[in-house]
Amino acid sequence: MSDASFIVFSNVSFSWPDDTPLFEDLSFTVGGGRTGLVAPNGAGKSTLLKLVAGEHRPARGSVSVEGVLGYLPQNLPLTGGLTVAEVLGIAPVIRALDAIESGDTSEEHFTTVGNDWDIEERTRAQLDRLGLGDIPFTRRLGTLSGGQIVSLGLAAQLLRQPDVLLLDEPTNNLDLDTRHRLYGVIENWNGCLLLVSHDRALLDRMDRIAELDRGEIRFYGGDFTAYEEAVRAAQQVAEKNIRTAEQEVKREKREMQQARERAERRAGNAARNLKSAGLPKIFAGTMKRNAQESAARSQETHAARVGDAKARLDEAGRALRDEQRITLELPGTDVPAGRTVFLGERMQVRYGERPVFAGHGLDLTVRGPERIALTGPNGTGKSTLLRVLNGDLEPEGGTVRRAEGRIAYLSQRLDLLDPDLTVAENLAASAPGMPQAERMNLLARFLFRGARAHLPAGVLSGGELLRATLACVLYAEPAPQLLLLDEPTNNLDLVSVGQLEAALNAYRGAFVVVSHDERFLAEVGVGRWLRLSEGRLTETAPPAV
Repeated sequence: MSDASFIVFSNVSFSWPDDTPLFEDLSFTVGGGRTGLVAPNGAGKSTLLKLVAGEHRPARGSVSVEGVLGYLPQNLPLTGGLTVAEVLGIAPVIRALDAIESGDTSEEHFTTVGNDWDIEERTRAQLDRLGLGDIPFTRRLGTLSGGQIVSLGLAAQLLRQPDVLLLDEPTNNLDLDTRHRLYGVIENWNGCLLLVSHDRALLDRMDRIAELDRGEIRFYGGDFTAYEEAVRAAQQVAEKNIRTAEQEVKREKREMQQARERAERRAGNAARNLKSAGLPKIFAGTMKRNAQESAARSQETHAARVGDAKARLDEAGRALRDEQRITLELPGTDVPAGRTVFLGERMQVRYGERPVFAGHGLDLTVRGPERIALTGPNGTGKSTLLRVLNGDLEPEGGTVRRAEGRIAYLSQRLDLLDPDLTVAENLAASAPGMPQAERMNLLARFLFRGARAHLPAGVLSGGELLRATLACVLYAEPAPQLLLLDEPTNNLDLVSVGQLEAALNAYRGAFVVVSHDERFLAEVGVGRWLRLSEGRLTETAPPAV
């Protein structure tokens, strides 16, 4: 790969179809190494990658790429009828090799093969790295899982031996094992990588972090943890500067008021002295005008100082980030430590004639305010098990007992709310006994303030929909004793993930969460780890994040 591989944006401007500007005169360079691009959802991360890939064109300015480009978009434009070989781009070469081995020595076959006589071996080695080594080249895409398709798309790009690689949320839909294989590929990458992700474990494998904020990019050396520390330190400095600037504004205002009062006193004393001195009117008027002009100059000087102090306060305020943190107390969700919330023995579910769980079925007990992580490869039945716990799916075999109290289930689709009702109306339906003023205060703590509380649920962004759903679930009547979450961080930006962590840390009931995000699981205090694999449920040790 080329050592000179890089991406250059030169005064790039880009707007949405409705002429809303996204970037204005954006300029930056990405050199060799691994760069993680972070920003809230909607800031333009995916659009920026599409500009690099040539899928979008800037209204003004230029984007240039040095070297061979590989691009893995967030949503792969692939159809289920394609074969693995076709997705990898090796189907013509394999057909030519098969024809040559069958005795067809036509020149066109040799031209197609070129120098790729070992294409099958090289491709198989690349697939092995991503856990796809046993998948036949003839297998159709429609028979693969979402995670396998993502890995296959990455393998297709790596086979091109790109100098510049763009990856947009590559760990979405990947289970833990596949994620760690991807981490290994990224750690060994030696070209120019520009990656968009909210996977903090992946971002901690970057050489630098690029932050996209209000149409501008700032670069931070080091991984995501170093970036967080730098941002935290900058926040502390900004908060200190704001306090200093606020005191300066108060001091300048106080001095301006004191100067005005002194001038008024001098003017009053001068008028009385002039009257008692019996001076001519023309002389007295001149002295009065001079005093007024002196007072006006003093007022202008102090007003300018106040204006300068306010400007410094505004500048300090712009440096302060809007953290948008959720702060909650949920005493109603307390569950006693010894209480059995759920008990399932020899649970079995079948799809058609095929049993989902091995042997005589699964045993699972959830007690007290346990925080349980349910992990395992995709397709092994984790979501099915959550549906059994919730009661949406009753097992065909075994026994299930649920304690009195509500079980709340947040599916991947976040489809609990009525999309035609507003956020406030959805909360009123979930907690009809809560006074309206209390509901509005609660929604404000979930960052739905003013008109935002009266938006229909159907128009909310992913992060907003998650917050609204959490408000309705956690404060519903009665409060949930067991909370089930299925991949809750999928498609959330880093700010929204932090908000979810804050809400779960305030929750005092039991929860079971399916997630492949190890950093998230560590942040919400998971104390028990279960792995569902090949139909069997086993206790495991927590992974090293």
